[in-house]
Amino acid sequence: MQVKLSQEVADALASRRAVVALESTITSRLGLPAPHNRTCFDRVNAAIRAVGAVPALTGLLDGALVAGVEPGEEERLLNASVKLAERDLPAAIAQRLSAGVTTVSATVAIAHLAGIQIFATGGIGGVHRGAEESFDVSSDLGAMARHPVAVVSAGAKAFLDLAKTLEVLETLGVPVVGYQTNVFPAFWSRSSGLPIAHRAESPAELAAMMRAARAIGWGGGMLIANPIPEASEISANEIAVAIEKGLAAAVAAGARGPAATPRILAAIADATASRSIPANLALAESNASLAAAVAVAAAQEDVTGR
Repeated sequence: MQVKLSQEVADALASRRAVVALESTITSRLGLPAPHNRTCFDRVNAAIRAVGAVPALTGLLDGALVAGVEPGEEERLLNASVKLAERDLPAAIAQRLSAGVTTVSATVAIAHLAGIQIFATGGIGGVHRGAEESFDVSSDLGAMARHPVAVVSAGAKAFLDLAKTLEVLETLGVPVVGYQTNVFPAFWSRSSGLPIAHRAESPAELAAMMRAARAIGWGGGMLIANPIPEASEISANEIAVAIEKGLAAAVAAGARGPAATPRILAAIADATASRSIPANLALAESNASLAAAVAVAAAQEDVTGR
């Protein structure tokens, strides 16, 4: 299955220049309320270009998977009302869905098909609290184990069971590398208190790890954990109180899994006086900038053979 590439992305890949995949959920109204979703789109694209890489917004338009859009086409994804995980792609393609935005799992799959090595997002999905009974585990984790794409994120969303998320990633064999940190970030907070085994100090070191993974035949991806910028952090204690309120609201409404997420996010926004939205924007921009720097370093390695 081929992916429709924008002319800019096609030219960059053909000349082996740096390209960074972007999910379209976070920049849609399903991810952030307007006009913050447009602000997020503009900021992450600008951050990638500032480092010398090309952004490739992924999604589905008129039944075709896309990586990169032509000017103006992004509006269809910014305003789309259907969210697609990897499992949803076959049906959406066959039914020629007009427009659908991609989650982490779908974006990783599209990036792999397009030949893009790295992807920037906000936070990945993971193991939900109470998963020992509900078996609610995000498909993001399995997608990272199947597709050779490095994912840059601010850890996993803080309302998940982060310890179990790391355990599942270990079971699946997905390397988790902290960027200038030894602990797993907790999305809005720089530290979850959970240690991670590997650390890198520079984009060049991360690019070298990606190259080494390919050299030894690892067919999956890598999670690069990049803490939210310190100035935008919301303390773990403050977030924890908001999460408990959100979880209680979700339970009261009978919402589980993906249906619970909007209620939890709304509770967090309310409890933090909406500081969570600027924090979301800051971490998405930071992740995009780091992913671009790694992509540039990886492209230079490909050219020099080092």
